[in-house]
Amino acid sequence: MKRKLKRKIVKDIILFLFLTAGLLIVVMPMVYMVSTSLKPNGALYEFPPRFFPRIKEVTVENYQYIIGEGKFYINFVNSIVVSITTVAAAALIAAAFGFCIARFNFLGKNLLFVFIMLTMIIPGMTLIVPQYELAVWLKAIGKLTGLIPFYIAWVIPYSTFMIKGFVETVPRELDEAVYIDGGSVFTVFFRIILPLTKPGIASVSIFNFLTAWEEFPWANTVINDNAKRTLPIAIAGFFGQHQFTQWGFVFALSVLSLIPILMVFIFCQKFFVAGLTTGSVKG
Repeated sequence: MKRKLKRKIVKDIILFLFLTAGLLIVVMPMVYMVSTSLKPNGALYEFPPRFFPRIKEVTVENYQYIIGEGKFYINFVNSIVVSITTVAAAALIAAAFGFCIARFNFLGKNLLFVFIMLTMIIPGMTLIVPQYELAVWLKAIGKLTGLIPFYIAWVIPYSTFMIKGFVETVPRELDEAVYIDGGSVFTVFFRIILPLTKPGIASVSIFNFLTAWEEFPWANTVINDNAKRTLPIAIAGFFGQHQFTQWGFVFALSVLSLIPILMVFIFCQKFFVAGLTTGSVKG
């Protein structure tokens, strides 16, 4: 009995040390980013380098510069508009697609679903040339409309695949009850499917928000106007500025750009967890 207890204690200690090491690996880059943002730019090149700044070196001048600069608010608003529009449109379209595929039988249904799945395995960078030509044809270069439709198209396949699974967990008897009472397909969709799959839609929307919020290559390709740039492009703008990278400004802006992401996870955490657990059980 004592031997089993000792083995359990040893396993718990090893597991604790393993999880602590993993936590440090994940958290330390974030800690370094915050600590670097509180250093003056000159202290970043000192030798030997310091992970944490001295108490007397702690400053908020990097944040004052970023917040005091008008372009930060413009870039922030641009990112918010692009991300929220992408999330809202993708949620509605993907929910409708998932509902149709899960509930109706029509010619080419399986082929359509396979096509949606195939689009998920195509690397995005391989499509950047035809996407750019399409953006030119749509006259969307240098505009936020050059980002939003493409972001929506990127996230719809994954969103449809996930939401379809959630729709399939909703009993068909509820649909039939609505039809018997004289309800239409739209009644079933808006009154039954959307409310009951809300946790799944919310969990998918979190990933879609991150995709739109953090995306850089396509935004850097399409947007060439400072007033239309999103936060990732604004952060990259400090690299090589004035012949050297101003790391204090880079990390300060990076910290500020994380605030909306943290707020999304904090306020949508219950939906995220509920969505994962609901989607894992079927029937």
